[in-house]
Amino acid sequence: MIDVRNVSKYFEDTLAVDQVSFQIKEGAVFGLIGINGSGKSSLLRLMSGIYRADEGVILVDDQQVFDHVPARKKIFYISDEQYFFENATLVDMRNYYRMIYEDFDSGRYDRMVRDVELDPSKKIHTYSKGMRKQLSMIAGVCAGTKYMLCDETFDGLDPVMRQMVKNLLSYEMTHREFTPVIASHNMRELEDICDHVGLLYKGGMLLSRDVEDMKLHIHKAQCVFREEGDAARAFEGLDLVSRECRGSLYTVTVRGHREQLISAITAQNPLFYEILPLSLEEIFISETEVAGYDIKKIIG
Repeated sequence: MIDVRNVSKYFEDTLAVDQVSFQIKEGAVFGLIGINGSGKSSLLRLMSGIYRADEGVILVDDQQVFDHVPARKKIFYISDEQYFFENATLVDMRNYYRMIYEDFDSGRYDRMVRDVELDPSKKIHTYSKGMRKQLSMIAGVCAGTKYMLCDETFDGLDPVMRQMVKNLLSYEMTHREFTPVIASHNMRELEDICDHVGLLYKGGMLLSRDVEDMKLHIHKAQCVFREEGDAARAFEGLDLVSRECRGSLYTVTVRGHREQLISAITAQNPLFYEILPLSLEEIFISETEVAGYDIKKIIG
């Protein structure tokens, strides 16, 4: 488990991370969401031991991560801006990673770079951003670390490669002890794969919640009633987040139990109703409104 306790980080007069506390449980995909400048990259560097926290502490499996090599060896960090040694080749980086990570799988690395058709005769600095991102992901899974911290994982990847990355993360979690942390400014990229999501804003953690838990307590429905009064009676007493009517079609988002919503609608004998899945963005809109924030402004 990664345990972040009251962590703050300053860069001269700028407070980049502000009293952040949360936990990342093993075997779950943790999504870290926030607009550019919200503190995601700084927080990932703190968690990986690159930066020292000015306040608070970060524990990786009960060990402080900064200046503690055994804890840092459990983490593979992938930055948004890919960095490789100048004039390095695929072989150069393989040999380097093999020295750093004792469980690095060189054979798998060679197979995977062939599979994605990265040219071994070219210097890595000549690769596109997407190709360098692919290489970082391959190196990350081949390192065999328990945790992988990814900054803007899907940025620069085409749709096929994005799906490949998702499948790769799923495979790793199925076959070994592996916990990925994925930072992004785009909720839609994360909603298919995240088990837990944290929302950063101006360096602070607004919300850290289990996705399934959130889904259990908010629901969306579309329904058509015989009379307008039936709609009023159906929604009376429900905790409405939103209500929209287009012609005879009502669309509502409601906090509470699914069975309560269905019971209220069916009691009025509707002509039609269905319960719809909510996007991660819709769920966060509801949760942050409860906390007094307007997520539409926060995530732009």
